[in-house]
Amino acid sequence: MPDGVTLLADHYAPVGAARPPTILIRTPYGRAGVVGWMYGWTFARHGFQVLLQSCRGGFGSGGVLDPLVHEQADGLATVEWMRAQSWYGGSFAMHGPSYLGYTQWAIAAETPDLRAMSVQVTASCFRDAAYVGGSFALESTLIWTTLTAHLEGRLGGAAALIAPRRTRRAVLSGLAGHSLPELDLLSAGRPLPFFRDLLAHHGEALCAYWEKRDFSASVGQVGAEITMTGGWYDVFLPWQLKDYAALRAAGRRPHLTIGPWYHADIRHGRAANADALAWFRAHLLGDSSGLRPSPVRLFVTGAGEWRDEPDWPPPGMRPERWHLQPGSALSTANPAGGEPDRYRYDPAHPTPVIGGPVLIGNSEPRDNRRLEARRDVLVYTSAPLGRDTEMIGPVRAELFVRTGREHTDFVVRVCDVHPGGASMNVCEGVRRLTPADRGDEDGVRRVEIDLWPMGHRFRRGHRIRVQVASGAYPRIARNPGTGAPLTAGSPMVASDQEVLHDPAHPSAVILPAVAPA
Repeated sequence: MPDGVTLLADHYAPVGAARPPTILIRTPYGRAGVVGWMYGWTFARHGFQVLLQSCRGGFGSGGVLDPLVHEQADGLATVEWMRAQSWYGGSFAMHGPSYLGYTQWAIAAETPDLRAMSVQVTASCFRDAAYVGGSFALESTLIWTTLTAHLEGRLGGAAALIAPRRTRRAVLSGLAGHSLPELDLLSAGRPLPFFRDLLAHHGEALCAYWEKRDFSASVGQVGAEITMTGGWYDVFLPWQLKDYAALRAAGRRPHLTIGPWYHADIRHGRAANADALAWFRAHLLGDSSGLRPSPVRLFVTGAGEWRDEPDWPPPGMRPERWHLQPGSALSTANPAGGEPDRYRYDPAHPTPVIGGPVLIGNSEPRDNRRLEARRDVLVYTSAPLGRDTEMIGPVRAELFVRTGREHTDFVVRVCDVHPGGASMNVCEGVRRLTPADRGDEDGVRRVEIDLWPMGHRFRRGHRIRVQVASGAYPRIARNPGTGAPLTAGSPMVASDQEVLHDPAHPSAVILPAVAPA
């Protein structure tokens, strides 16, 4: 590197090939074992060179681990080094999920010999996933920082299994009065600078810290051909789809695959490697025989089938308002009026979460009936559906609320209620309110909440359910209601929340209806 730091890399080359195209993979997770086999051996056996490099500060590479900050400078310096090697053939691709995908976006707009990219369960900026809806994604951020703290220690590869357990133990201990910045001591046994940096910059929409770690503005300038793989239950899906939309707005035609996968799901790894191999053959070797004809492929949950589409969202998708109604009902009819529904949120005993996207762990749908029985969760349920109903596209909620605190959260979740009663979560979202979200003269505040997108079939006889709450602990940090950071001994203030549903305040979830296949 220009500053004298040495980064280590393994170079794989197919025997007998003369300067074939190279696949560059930059990772903080090591190069040996399954990583070397999955990336190095797999692609080299199919005629590509692979340069598998450890990012700064890990697995023998010099320097200090400072997540996100060095990936552009180090990536560009690596490409310069690669161009000077006798084996480099003049073009390369990049590949990998999560952080490995982020390292691709960090240099993609500035490397003209980058011909193809394969990015999975990732985004060009991680800020909005850390501060989802303005809240703090406590569980995922603490899991990742705990994981990276242990990867090179005695835990090694077992860190991926142990980090979620230690994180869960830490966040449950946090309910007993530990401050947020102390939770890293409980999960990792020492301070974790990146976790504390994320906490310190929470609430700053734009600041110097994130500006140099955000590559979303250059997505439309990338010249490489791009294929994306995502999962309906992945923590980065909403922002991965923003990257897709930026490419489409720039006139590009990326490929997109969304499966029934969560972030750490090994199934999407197999699918992504197969997709990448066909993509690289097409754009580096001129062999398009492995490409599918349709650019978008979606797995429709609830139906259990794959669907090919020309774009995302699917053409013909129309937003459909499902209004919250008196008596805990949900329907497309205009709200009939009635008194607001009320609940009390107490951050000292925060509303928990069952299921939902988390960085490491199984995020597939789970039965939410225990959660829905709580007094601090409102539930609105439709009548049994008379026909199969497909919803594929973005999801958002529009709530009209009154709250006893200027600082509070609203969580909205959509569930599929089966005939036997199981209420399986489909997607969710959160929005943190501050004094800037002013209400009208009656104190009513209109709140828009972006939920995770969905691709789901609600079957005939099933019901659609919407939950409204003010917590999802430990997925998101509890909101103390004061506007101040939650530290040991700091006050936590309960608040009375009201959700209105009358003709003047038509609270609703807006679902993406599509014609049946």
